[in-house]
Amino acid sequence: MPVTTRTILNLDQYLDGIRERVQAHLEEMLPTTSELAPELIEAIRYSVLAPGKRLRPILAYATCEALRGDAHLALTPGCALELIHAYSLIHDDLPSMDDDDLRRGRATCHRAFGEATAILAGDALQPMAFELIAQAPGIAVDARIAMIATVAKAVGPHGMVGGQSLDLSSEGKQLTAARLEVLHRAKTGQLLRASVQVGALASGRADASALASLDRYGAALGLAFQVVDDILDVTGDVAVIGKTPGADQKAGKNTYPTLLTLDGARRKAEALLEQALEALEAFGPDAERLRKLAHFVVERDR
Repeated sequence: MPVTTRTILNLDQYLDGIRERVQAHLEEMLPTTSELAPELIEAIRYSVLAPGKRLRPILAYATCEALRGDAHLALTPGCALELIHAYSLIHDDLPSMDDDDLRRGRATCHRAFGEATAILAGDALQPMAFELIAQAPGIAVDARIAMIATVAKAVGPHGMVGGQSLDLSSEGKQLTAARLEVLHRAKTGQLLRASVQVGALASGRADASALASLDRYGAALGLAFQVVDDILDVTGDVAVIGKTPGADQKAGKNTYPTLLTLDGARRKAEALLEQALEALEAFGPDAERLRKLAHFVVERDR
């Protein structure tokens, strides 16, 4: 029987609990000062520790749980993904990119610290993330190597950075729905997809079949997240989305509501939700929290 919103109990408590662990872990891992570059450290902490959904470490944690692994082992690599995400947001917000003034309900990094420091903060966060994965405690060496390869591919020219490049070059141009899907799967979807894979690898219990099924789940969820983000850019407000609404439309970006209408975009998100849930069928009740997370991602605009 498919999971419905009526069967989702205590999801908020679950999310809040993991967010608290992630926040504490980030606080502990991030440097607090530096004789070499104190303002750089301040900018890094400002950006990383800002309130956020923490979806990427949550996905890693919940995936490890779904495979009956020790979910605590997914915490460090999950936090590494959050550093990657923070770096991408800092750079996306720059005047040469999306030129945004607000992120997570407050001034973007370059508005608070200046453009040069913001660029360097993003530059620093990426190697810090790979250092965390390389040194993640309790995880076998071959699993850590696989994590590094997975994340590097997800954020490189064939993933997040390549998607951002395509996004910038497509402003003011009409993309087809198929091309927009390529863009979104790369820019946003790949890191969410990698988060699921990192959680599976942290468990030490994922065979090839499980990894393939979870990858289908992550791919559907990653695209669904961006479809709903496109919807929220039209329907949301600053208090809900933490950034300036309507920015994509003003920048001439291609979005699902502009290509498919709001109703069409919502139908697309629902179809992706079904794909994500179907990918989890073989995992039975162990994957219940992953199912709940899929609903959470798609139903954010309601």
